[in-house]
Amino acid sequence: MSTAIHPFVEESRFGNWFLNTGIWKVHVIRRALDLLQPLLPDPSQRFARILDVGCGFGHSFAELSARFAPDEIVALDADPAMSARAGAAAAKCASKVTLHAANAAQIDLPDASFDMLLCHQTFHHIVEQEAAMAEFFRVLKPGGVLLFAESTKRYIHSWMIRTFFRHPMEVQKTSEEYVAMIRAAGFDLPDARINLPYLWWSREDLGFFETVRLVTPPPPGQREETLVNAVALKPL
Repeated sequence: MSTAIHPFVEESRFGNWFLNTGIWKVHVIRRALDLLQPLLPDPSQRFARILDVGCGFGHSFAELSARFAPDEIVALDADPAMSARAGAAAAKCASKVTLHAANAAQIDLPDASFDMLLCHQTFHHIVEQEAAMAEFFRVLKPGGVLLFAESTKRYIHSWMIRTFFRHPMEVQKTSEEYVAMIRAAGFDLPDARINLPYLWWSREDLGFFETVRLVTPPPPGQREETLVNAVALKPL
């Protein structure tokens, strides 16, 4: 495995604990893929090679394997301890998983070598975001798919996240800015392949006041979005 040379911000101890909880596995990873998959041109399509950027503890491996039946998942993470973190999930996965230590801003993998790239709740940890998005475009094959699921500036700058987690605060972006960055990199991303979920865990009160019916959630267009999901295609 190669060694990461670009900066990244390590998660807090609490953050690393949270990434191993059922909330993360079910309400974050699985829910994101449940929302992304229907946006694909063909939701039942098989993808032979998938790059999982920022794989963390590898909880996405089983989901990707079950949904897309890849021959190989290449799991990329900037953390030099990724083998210890993601090795068990890789060994259990029904698809072949190759662990690759590298930073998303300089992916030392060949051009046009992947059919799908998943970037799930990773981009807000990356300092060199434009460089990373250019790398995503480079390593995807023509016609390849980027699954992008991200928390926005509104969420990352909230008091709860600033208190318990660790991120490079100066690079955080709005949903509109993330969409613009994906398009500027060359991806085809129509509005129809974007959704803006307003999930309970992305709100500062964790949805409490809505649950007890003290407030009504604001509709899209009347709120600053906390999450953005996008399915972008590299043009043929």
